[in-house]
Amino acid sequence: MAKNAAESGGISKALKKYLITGILVWLPIAVTVWVITYIVSASDQLFQLLPEKWQPASLMGFNIPGLGVIVAVVVLFVTGLFGANVLGKQIIAAWDNLLGRIPVVKSIYSSVKKVSESLLSDNSRSFKTPVLVPFPQPGIWTIAFVSGSLAGAVARSLDNGEEYLSVYVPTTPNPTGGYYVMVKKSDVRELDMSVDDALKYVISLGMVVPDELPVKALPDAQRPSENPEGQE
Repeated sequence: MAKNAAESGGISKALKKYLITGILVWLPIAVTVWVITYIVSASDQLFQLLPEKWQPASLMGFNIPGLGVIVAVVVLFVTGLFGANVLGKQIIAAWDNLLGRIPVVKSIYSSVKKVSESLLSDNSRSFKTPVLVPFPQPGIWTIAFVSGSLAGAVARSLDNGEEYLSVYVPTTPNPTGGYYVMVKKSDVRELDMSVDDALKYVISLGMVVPDELPVKALPDAQRPSENPEGQE
């Protein structure tokens, strides 16, 4: 009786082990295929903005999946070339000035533009520096990303001889939701790791660990004295 129970337990463990292994093999593949399919499908919807007689399915007699992705990449590339020259910059500046005069629209447009420039600009440090910060209270640490300096009014309100940094603390496992917090620069520790590795670490609930996680203080950060006061 005991032997049968042991055998049954062994079979159950083996089935569970192999099922989990199968899930771990197929889940990343399924999610990757789903994301790519969604992107291709969403890009193809761009053609719905054209008159029906100009749509590829009408012109060619059949639909070409993924054509929207190619068109989107080409449009973005051509726009980038246009925006990089002198004439393009002047036209974009005039467009920004026009939208900046429209109530409500100017608030949305300017906010999105500044966030986009912060995220994508090579010259900006915003959202390109993974750090460790004490959150939600001292002694508890989490991974965050530097999002820039504080606004003047906020910095003056916090002026107590300390410099503060704006950081974004992503939630797990969905990093698109999170918290914007202001942390003392002396409490921030920069991680010598890429943004991709930091995001993987957060999304995987800490299970996908990079090989090394060396920690260093941010430049000009105040460090605790190696010789505590009163100690010889």
